[in-house]
Amino acid sequence: MRDITLFIAMSVDGFIADERGGVDWLSGHDLEGSGSDSYEGFIAGIDTVVMGWSTYYQIVTELAPGEWPYEGLSCYVITHRDEPSMQGVQFTSEDPVHLVQRLRCEEGNGIWICGGASVAQQLMRADLVDWFHLSMIPTILGSGIPLFGAEGCRLDLRLVRTQACNGIVEIVYERR
Repeated sequence: MRDITLFIAMSVDGFIADERGGVDWLSGHDLEGSGSDSYEGFIAGIDTVVMGWSTYYQIVTELAPGEWPYEGLSCYVITHRDEPSMQGVQFTSEDPVHLVQRLRCEEGNGIWICGGASVAQQLMRADLVDWFHLSMIPTILGSGIPLFGAEGCRLDLRLVRTQACNGIVEIVYERR
């Protein structure tokens, strides 16, 4: 069975985006420099990325326009939009839980849950996330889109490691 990892940045108060879905608060923080070694090590064991439409749209329009950062990986974008799939990116309306359960049983390396909150929360409720790699950004938003929703569930975790660089604290947990 393939490992499922939620690898995501969040504010100190647990939000992954502001109230409008924006992540401009990430700018000014050297995300690459903070965890390039851990990111490189992480991505080397990944061959599949799962994300929601909002995360995909934000990547292609705001975070990395004109440059697909997941080249060479199989990417699944969960959406109800009727989008044509393209090389390396498959748009699907499949339920995130069913999609990840199916992918987990296929041959391959790790699966990265890239975002957003709705997808991550559904997978956490289904107890499908094996690893939590959280990059805590030194910003308090006060409100926004929480990573861990009010309709949560109990997840017992074991701390694997912490690392701090450029004010960003990386915390890695595995499911107990």
